[in-house]
Amino acid sequence: MFTDYVKIIAKSGDGGNGAVSFRREKYVAAGGPDGGDGGKGGDVYFQVNPDANTLIDFRYKKKFKAQNGNNGEGGHRYGKSGEDLYIGVPLGTVIKDASTGQVLADLSEKGQCELVLKGGRGGKGNSHFATSTRQAPRFSQGGEAGIEKELILELKLLADVGLLGFPNVGKSTFLSMVTSATPKIADYHFTTLEPNLGVVKSEYGDSFVIADIPGIIEGASQGTGLGLQFLRHIERTRLLLHFIDVSGSEGRNPVKDFEIINEELKKYSEKLSQRKQIIVANKIDAMTDETLYQELEELAKEKQLEIYPISAATGKGVKELLAHVSEVLKTLPKEELYEVEENKKIYTLEEEEEITIQKEDGIWIVDGPAVQKLMRRVNLEDNESMYYFQKCLEELGVNQKLKEAGVQEGDTVRVVDWELEWYD
Repeated sequence: MFTDYVKIIAKSGDGGNGAVSFRREKYVAAGGPDGGDGGKGGDVYFQVNPDANTLIDFRYKKKFKAQNGNNGEGGHRYGKSGEDLYIGVPLGTVIKDASTGQVLADLSEKGQCELVLKGGRGGKGNSHFATSTRQAPRFSQGGEAGIEKELILELKLLADVGLLGFPNVGKSTFLSMVTSATPKIADYHFTTLEPNLGVVKSEYGDSFVIADIPGIIEGASQGTGLGLQFLRHIERTRLLLHFIDVSGSEGRNPVKDFEIINEELKKYSEKLSQRKQIIVANKIDAMTDETLYQELEELAKEKQLEIYPISAATGKGVKELLAHVSEVLKTLPKEELYEVEENKKIYTLEEEEEITIQKEDGIWIVDGPAVQKLMRRVNLEDNESMYYFQKCLEELGVNQKLKEAGVQEGDTVRVVDWELEWYD
């Protein structure tokens, strides 16, 4: 089974909590705080697995989680960092954020490895919060939670040449003739149910990869037939060989077929519709009406496209076509499908510092990732910890934002799930 599109859930590791601890040693009159920091949570990486050809393994395992960091301990002992998680995927896999569609990584090179989710930072132990006026802090930081995201894994075959056309126009026969690939071939539509790859080696030692894409029909860009599922594979190719049946055996019109397929390409991707094409007029050995080929030839001239008449079944014209394809590929650069450097976003908690303030039923509610992290760092039953909490609220700009929103003395303010009375 060929699987080229899956959704998974991945989570980076949680950071360990910092420790609250004080030195308790014989002959040490007043041991100070010695709580160690928590360990960092494991990151989530995606890397190319050279032995994988499909995403089928992800149909059975959907959830992946990196290891959490350990908590800190007394005696300034730091918690152990969690192990990073490496997820192997086939060459040509694109990683997207399922909620936004944003491309996070495009694994299109051998040995490539990309960081996608950063692990949570470990919390600081209470030894970090000792000052000249606060010599025995009874609080520490909690570790940051890891990031959990639903991700789309989309496999796009890496091929130089894509075979394009309606079902049963001879693409699979051509692939079997020019490569060692063994696609299923039969005299009915939709024989090819999954993409096939083959390597062509020329007599001059050059080689290139051909992808036989399952037949595309009218409406494919809207999901009709098998086309939409496999149109994504054509995006990787540098050159399209547009196979058209000119035999007239099924009453098809070659010109109309050409226009229908190209309209589907345009609807799916404007960039793809502008990809270089060579028209391959196949089945000339069975041609009963030469005017069909002549009309297609006129269309090619009008569109300024090259046309090659061949017979994939007998091999006529195939050698000449391959020689020309080899020369054309030398002039076409390998384009990246995505500009990942501009679109890529590695998820980290420190990027999410938004603070929200709203009033509901007479209560001011303060929330947001930054405030939630702060609440995990304080001990609300300790006076010194409360002073630290108030100072952090001021530094985050919460107090100023409340004043700007119209808070009055005596109003109730709820910070996450803890309520206090406002005094200016």
